[in-house]
Amino acid sequence: MSEDFTDLPDLAAEGVRGAAIACNDEFFAEKENLLKPGDAVWKDHLYTDKGKWMDGWETRRRREPGHDWCVIRLGMPGTIHGVVVDTAWFRGNFPESCRLSAATIGGAAGTTDDALDLAQLDAATWVELLPQTKLAGDTKNKFRIDAKHHHQRFTHVKLEIFPDGGVARLRIHGVVTPDWGKLRALGGPIDLAALENGAVVQTCSDMFFGSRNNLIKPGPSLSMADGWETRRRRGPGNDWAIVRLAAAGTLERVELDTTHFKGNAPGRIELEGRHGDGDWRLLVATPVQPHTRHFFDDALRRVGAITHLRVNVFPCGGIARLRAWGNLERLEAAVPVLATLGAAEYKRCCAATRWVDAMVAHHGFDDLATLLRTAERTWWRLGEADFLEAFAGHPKIGEAKVSSTGDATWSRGEQRAAEGAAPDTTEELAELNRRYVEAHGFIFITCASGRSAAAMLAELRARVDRPRADELRTAAEEQIKITRLRLTRLVAELGGQP
Repeated sequence: MSEDFTDLPDLAAEGVRGAAIACNDEFFAEKENLLKPGDAVWKDHLYTDKGKWMDGWETRRRREPGHDWCVIRLGMPGTIHGVVVDTAWFRGNFPESCRLSAATIGGAAGTTDDALDLAQLDAATWVELLPQTKLAGDTKNKFRIDAKHHHQRFTHVKLEIFPDGGVARLRIHGVVTPDWGKLRALGGPIDLAALENGAVVQTCSDMFFGSRNNLIKPGPSLSMADGWETRRRRGPGNDWAIVRLAAAGTLERVELDTTHFKGNAPGRIELEGRHGDGDWRLLVATPVQPHTRHFFDDALRRVGAITHLRVNVFPCGGIARLRAWGNLERLEAAVPVLATLGAAEYKRCCAATRWVDAMVAHHGFDDLATLLRTAERTWWRLGEADFLEAFAGHPKIGEAKVSSTGDATWSRGEQRAAEGAAPDTTEELAELNRRYVEAHGFIFITCASGRSAAAMLAELRARVDRPRADELRTAAEEQIKITRLRLTRLVAELGGQP
């Protein structure tokens, strides 16, 4: 983790739904200004009917004992590692000192009803994170929080200023700590790349125009300034960013959003995933369009559970948001619902006998999502012999004959484009298929649904001479992708939910 705590997310920022919910006084300037994005500005000679206009929170001059305070609900609950009390432009009217405390108010984080927070403030247990400490005027006052507090999850902070005065901005930097119990209870895929769920953009090649942290912020991008944008690349190579996911999981859907990037979107994007320190595996490679939200689900390569994503942009440009919905890596008991699925149905989807037997042993599933998750987990517990048996259940790309195993109708439909290819394309597919089998000992496996013969031929050219171990893994990834598509089709045919 960076030694500079300001590199950590701002848990209280307006842009992540932080809110100033209560204060004892805001006579000259409103408390909401504390959480605004960007630095405070100065407007010379601008006055209101109460006094000089200031871009911050400013209380009146105190003429009685006591001090002023403001309570902020964190937009993203978490552990607090450092704070910035910025007194920009407050030169003769800044507080002498400040104190910061934090509390955990159950069930209030993220609510839109301030009354739920306010009703619990008096009963809350406040933990002092920063004792009363001197402030300098017109300065970003940075304070590191003692490590003994780094294990405590907080939802609210209280800024106290002594005795009165103005603060331009308050930044609460820390590590997001989601409530995993609640997220699991909701069911369904979780955005594992979301900042609010604990994901972090660890590093990137460049962020000249826009911060890498914008990639995974909550909500839609508001402008080009609210995305990740690199400078114009004039040399070889490409730009990239690495995201550590909130938790290990298997991805179901990805969004790559280029909204607002109209003349400076990348020409192409590749998304890769890995588990821990393992090798990067390609998830999706695609051209992208300017000012567009791109979604990928069936097109995702199935590589098993991952902990990190790397987004590669070619050659440079800007992305507004990255979303990656997936299921947490954990074993769950299956509940019998889709009880009609038996060995014959599963064999239509995948010809590996041990995979079929394991799926039958589950005796049904709650829903399609659980079925697909289990299918993928079961697949990755198998070995090479099982993979080869599954591969043998497919015809070669462009081949009219269908194996006796697998599903003949589905295979013909999936390869419809290859069957109608031009003669020279068909001949080259046949020749490269022959070379591929000689080199690797199994047929070329790729998910053919919706793909042209030319696209599959280009992939076969690229893969035919790769090392066998790499091809075995890639073919296994393509096989589980095909299996998932077939399971979805199977459930639809049986009258289940698509």
